[in-house]
Amino acid sequence: MISRKRSEFGARIKFSDQNASSVKDAYIECTAYPDKNFTLKQLERDVGMQVVPQIKETSTQTRWTCPQNATTQYYPREFLEEEKEALGQSKTLTEFLNSVSTSVEIALQQNEIMNTFIHDWKCLAEEEGTFGDKTDTHLKEYQSFTDLHSLTEKMITCVSWHPVIYGLIAVSVAVRLSLEERVHFSGKLLLQPSLILFWSFSDPIHPQLMLESPDDIFCFQFCPTDPNIIAGGCINGQVVMWDITAHADRIENIKAGGSRSKKVTLKPMFLLEPESNKEAMYIRHCAVSSIESGHRKVITDIHWLPDTFEINRLGNVFENRSGISCQLVTCSADCTICFWDIRPQKALTPQPQAEKKKEESIEIPFDIPTTFLHLDLSWKPLSKIKLSKGETTLDHCPTKLSLSEDNLLFKAQGNCLSQSKAVKAGEMNPYQNLENALNNILKPIDDFCTKFFVGTEEGEVIYTDWKMEKDPETGRFMAKKPVSLYTVHDGAVHTVQRSPFYKDIILTVGGWNVAIWKEGIMTGPLLQSCCAPKRYTSGHWSLTRPGVFYIGREDGYIDIWDLLEKTHEPAQSQNICITMIMYIKPWTFSAKQQFIAIADYYGTLHILEIPWTLSHPSTNEVSSISHYFEREVKHLEYVEQRRIIREQEKREMELELEKKKVKTFQKSKEQLEAELKMDYESYLELEKNILSNLGLSKQKESMSYFVSHYN
Repeated sequence: MISRKRSEFGARIKFSDQNASSVKDAYIECTAYPDKNFTLKQLERDVGMQVVPQIKETSTQTRWTCPQNATTQYYPREFLEEEKEALGQSKTLTEFLNSVSTSVEIALQQNEIMNTFIHDWKCLAEEEGTFGDKTDTHLKEYQSFTDLHSLTEKMITCVSWHPVIYGLIAVSVAVRLSLEERVHFSGKLLLQPSLILFWSFSDPIHPQLMLESPDDIFCFQFCPTDPNIIAGGCINGQVVMWDITAHADRIENIKAGGSRSKKVTLKPMFLLEPESNKEAMYIRHCAVSSIESGHRKVITDIHWLPDTFEINRLGNVFENRSGISCQLVTCSADCTICFWDIRPQKALTPQPQAEKKKEESIEIPFDIPTTFLHLDLSWKPLSKIKLSKGETTLDHCPTKLSLSEDNLLFKAQGNCLSQSKAVKAGEMNPYQNLENALNNILKPIDDFCTKFFVGTEEGEVIYTDWKMEKDPETGRFMAKKPVSLYTVHDGAVHTVQRSPFYKDIILTVGGWNVAIWKEGIMTGPLLQSCCAPKRYTSGHWSLTRPGVFYIGREDGYIDIWDLLEKTHEPAQSQNICITMIMYIKPWTFSAKQQFIAIADYYGTLHILEIPWTLSHPSTNEVSSISHYFEREVKHLEYVEQRRIIREQEKREMELELEKKKVKTFQKSKEQLEAELKMDYESYLELEKNILSNLGLSKQKESMSYFVSHYN
C-alpha cells in the first residue's frame, strides 16, 4: 500500500531498491550478482520437438436457460362460515385438542422455567474443568534459582516480579543469623555485600544484576510509575534507593525460555567451563536515608504511594499533578510508621556559601547515577506515626500494612510499560527533574479514605488513620487512636493484603490461622480459620481467581484455599520444600500461563506453574464470592444483634432480682410488728378457749387485766 499527501496527487512516482540490512527489524535480502567463475557461454544446443493434434473434451449435463425475473402473488385460502361451523362441531378436532392440550401446557411451562438457548456443551466443559481430576490442581515445578557463588548461608526475605520484563524476578537475601549471632559476627558481615539478585529464566545460575546495599534488605518494591526505580528497607532501619536505568538494556535483551524444551539445565560448578562464568554486574545504591532520623530497627514492610495522590506532614491528602509516584510508606519494629518523600525539601535556613562549595567539591563515582543525590545520607521522613496502646507507655509493633490504594499496584503494568518506553526513546526521566513538583499548587482531596490496616507482632489487626490530630492539652499534632483493634492471630502477622478483585476485602495471615476482613465491618472477621497443624509464615491472593489464596507453612507445605469448594479448611496442601516458606508471589505471564514464586529459608527460589483450574475463574465466580462475603456480613450482624439482645435480657433479669431483694427487705421491716401482733392475738384466743373449757374465766379476766396493765 502506498499513501501520499493530497497535495502530491498526480506527481510522478519513483520506485527504488532498498537494502533491508540497513533497516532495523527488517529481512536481509540476498541479491543476485555475476560470478566470473561460473559464467559460461553457450555455443550449441540440441533441441527436440514433437507435434500432436490439439484435443478438446467438453461435456454437459443440464440445459442452459436464460434466467428471467418473475413474481407470484398468493392469496390465502379461507374457510367459509359454514365450513368453520362444521369444523368447530366435529368430534375429530375436539379429540385432537383434548389429546395434545396437556403436552402443550407442559412444554410451555418448561420454556418458562428453563433457558432453551443455553449452551449445554460449554457448561459441561466448565464443570469438568472446575471439578475435574485432583492431579489438575497441583502446582508443577518449572524452574528453581540458587545463588551458588555465595559463600555464606543466606535466606530469601522478599520477592518481586519485574513489572514489565517477563521472565525476570528480583529477590533480596539476608544472612541466616539471629540477633545475638549478628552482633557476634558483625565484623565479618561488614566484609560481605548485601544484595538484591535479578534472576532470569534464560540463566538459572548467574544473576543478571546485583544491587548492593549498606545492610541486609528485608523488603523492597519497584516504583509503580518507573520500574527502573527500586526502594528497599534495611535491617538497620535505613531506606535505600536504586536507579537501574543505565542497565535497562542489559535486562531487556534477555530472552526468556518460553517452553520447557528451551529451559536451561542446571549443571554442577565443576562442570562449568571457565568462559561460561559470567562477570557479575554489581550496582551500587544511589541514595540512603539518614540513620539518625529514620527507623531504629528493621524495616518490615515498604509501599509506594500511587501517582494519584500525595500527603503532607500532617497526613492531609492532595492531588498529585506530577503523574509520578514520589512518596513511600514504611513500617518498622520500632513501633513507628514513616512517610517519605523523594523530592528535595525546601531548606528552612539558608546554607552558608562555604558549605555549598564543600558539597559541590564532593566527587561522585562514575557508576552511581545522580538521580537521588540530594537524598543521600540526609533523607528524613516526611512524617512519623506511632501506634500507641493508650493505657500504657508501650506501643504496637507493626509488621505489615495495607493502604486503601494497594490494589492499583496490580494493574500498573501498562503505566510502567509506557514509562519505560518513554525513557528508552530518549525523553527526560521525570525523576531527574523533581524540583518542579514542589512548585505545583496542590488541590486537597476531601473525600479520600486515609484509613489503613496494620498487622502487629502480637497478632493484632489494627484499623487506624494516618491523619494527625491536635492534642487539646499539649497543642501538638499526634496520631489518632485506632478505629478498631482485634486480637485474632496467635502469632506475628506476616501478610496484610487487599484482594485484587474487591477493594474492601483484606487477607491477614499470622500465627496458626488465617482471617479475611471487610473494611467498614467493626464486629470482626468474615472468615477465621481454625488452628493449623503448622505455623503459617506467608500468604498471597490469586491474581485471577477471586476465591483462591495461597498460604505458606513452616514445614515447607503450601495450603491452597478455594472458597468455592471449602470455607472451613484448605482445598488442598502440597509440599514444596523441606524448610520454612518465606515468601509467596504469583505472576501472570499470559492468558494461558501463570507462575508462582515460592522462596524458602535455605535461599532457593522455586518457580511453579499454576494449573488451569487454579488460574481460570468460572463464569460467575466474582459474583458468587461477593455473595458469600455479603452472607458473612449478614451473619456477623445477626450475631451482634443477638449479643445485644442477650445482654439486654441479662441486664433486665439482674434488675428484677435486685428489685425483689429490695422489696423483701422493705416488707420484713414493716410487717414484723404486724406478724408479732397477729401471733399474740392468736395466742390470746387460744388461751381464752382453754380457760373457758376448764371453767377458769376469773383467772382469765385477771390475766387479761394483767396483760393490759403490762402493755
